[in-house]
Amino acid sequence: MRILLAEDDPVLSQVMLRSLQDAGHRVDAAHSLDDVRHYWQVQGYDAVLLDLNLPGGSGLDALREARARRDRTPVLVLTARNRTEERIAGLDAGADDYLGKPFDLAEVEARLRALVRRRLDVDDTVQVGALALDRRARRAFLHGEPLDLPAREFEVLWELMTPPGRVLNKRALADKLSDFDEALAANALEAFVSRLRKKLAGSGATIRTLRGLGYLLEAER
Repeated sequence: MRILLAEDDPVLSQVMLRSLQDAGHRVDAAHSLDDVRHYWQVQGYDAVLLDLNLPGGSGLDALREARARRDRTPVLVLTARNRTEERIAGLDAGADDYLGKPFDLAEVEARLRALVRRRLDVDDTVQVGALALDRRARRAFLHGEPLDLPAREFEVLWELMTPPGRVLNKRALADKLSDFDEALAANALEAFVSRLRKKLAGSGATIRTLRGLGYLLEAER
């Protein structure tokens, strides 16, 4: 997943950033309200982890603005403000979930998975032919055996199977897999997809290229 992490505490931000990256997510860290506004408008995300107390104002301001422009990105509010009326204010502003500090990083991960499941209507485990993806374990399996993939190839597979059967625009996929300050080149993305195709040969799952549209992972016909 590509995640926007909005947290002004440098120590907590670094701990969360490292934890999410170790779990295989691509994370952009914002430390002020202006940063959040900028990142959220120029980059698409699978989820936003949003602190409310930010330099420059409340994270709820960025949330209300995103919802006003019809951005439906799942938002998990993480804050020390944990009174009932504050939780209600966050949910009314458009938050999908609310978690008070201190929190367990494993619970953050679990809540993120739940938000994305609800938004995309996907299960933690999905299978196409002999290919299976376990999102909770962050592992892929082929014929019941672990399929070890380099990080970028795994990210491509994750996106193609979230959920399978949907067309992924090449540009949107490249943007999601890019670092914020360095775009993933189109030929690099094509190379990742080509290597994945070879590894999935005979699995009953295939990656199709739809000219002018993008990529599609589906069961072989």
